[in-house]
Amino acid sequence: MVMKRPKLGVFLFMAFLLAYLLFLKYHYSTSKASNFRPPPHAESKLVRAGDDRPVSADGFDFQYGVMFDAGSTGTRVHIFKLQMKSKEPPIVDHETFKAIKPGLSAYADDPEKCAAGIQELLHVAKSSVPPSMWAKTPLVLKATAGLRLLPGEKAKQLLEKVRQIFHKSPFLSRDDSVSIMDGTDEGISAWITVNVLIGGLSRADLTTVGMLDLGGGSTQITFSPRDEKTIQMSPIDFIRSFEMFDRTHTVYTHSYLGLGLMSARLTILGGSVDPPGGSTELVSPCLPPQYSGRWEHADVVFTVKGQKAGEPVFETCLTRVQKVLYGKIKRVSEVVSMDFYAFSFYYDRAVNLGIIDEKLGGAIRVSDYTDAARRVCSGPSAEPQQNPFLCLDLVYISVLLQEFGFPPHQQLRLARTINQVETSWALGATFNYMETLRGS
Repeated sequence: MVMKRPKLGVFLFMAFLLAYLLFLKYHYSTSKASNFRPPPHAESKLVRAGDDRPVSADGFDFQYGVMFDAGSTGTRVHIFKLQMKSKEPPIVDHETFKAIKPGLSAYADDPEKCAAGIQELLHVAKSSVPPSMWAKTPLVLKATAGLRLLPGEKAKQLLEKVRQIFHKSPFLSRDDSVSIMDGTDEGISAWITVNVLIGGLSRADLTTVGMLDLGGGSTQITFSPRDEKTIQMSPIDFIRSFEMFDRTHTVYTHSYLGLGLMSARLTILGGSVDPPGGSTELVSPCLPPQYSGRWEHADVVFTVKGQKAGEPVFETCLTRVQKVLYGKIKRVSEVVSMDFYAFSFYYDRAVNLGIIDEKLGGAIRVSDYTDAARRVCSGPSAEPQQNPFLCLDLVYISVLLQEFGFPPHQQLRLARTINQVETSWALGATFNYMETLRGS
């Protein structure tokens, strides 16, 4: 009996220690479980071995989004690979981009003909997204000014044809996946895009930049006001508030339909998409003297001519453009003190002038457009066939910027891409659509 007492003591000690360890394990596991919150889309991370769904090293999963931009001059597809984060803007890991011409509105009289182009861009999407992700990847088409300017029934038939194609695709497509985008939403989405890409929306205390977009059918301005007077003195429909990334954003935004560069060209030249009496000959002081050529717009082929030599081209064209824009633009004094990015035709014309690099972008002053307009319009028309509209376009851009309230010395940043992502409204609209999916 004396020899067994130590063994009994050891046994009792080990039993007590085991019970204590089991108690600690139970207590720890239950307290951790009560505080655990799964990250966004956590259920999608529970994948089988061999599944090709991408997962980042820090545990955040990737999601894809496919956005079709049906503009007035072409249709573009953006395929975004996004690293999702809780309560923060997603990080764009990669973008695949392709554009085709003409725009969707070119098929207004025969919607069936748009199918080939849509299928071509869908093929790009399917080759860019892993097959295991197709059913979870939202597929969206938003049409802009080109379809906004079409008669309602024609636009409806085009959208319905695209909707049928989308529903047959392997991607996530709903009835609201195909629509005409409101011009205001276009401006807001572009503002979201550029501010996400430069990091302006990653924290509430960071400064955002404004956005200027000059498309073919419409032009937009969007910025976040810092002066309360801007909000108080602006038309009520120019101020919009919205929730995104768990924060409320208030912006000044407006889209001017019909003041995109191609639509404005037609107005400045004195034409219309439904010419009275079928006359399609347009004579303008904004074209090189004695120039004669053809220009197609909105499925109408116009004969365009310059006036006789001897007219002061720049001054005469400037007067004409000022009359076209008179009273149509709301001037905002606050833009003078803000940084702005400018896209689309602002960028393209700066490239034409050699002021910025076509791939890298750069910066331009408002006065650079004005000085170039004066030089091009008044200079020798040695190569009018190459770019006969350059004088008109530059005069229009310079007057448009002044009407917005930008002084000659103000500098604008021009970027076609930021961090290898297109600076269009497509990324912002993709974020917005994903938000609606989460809320549905």
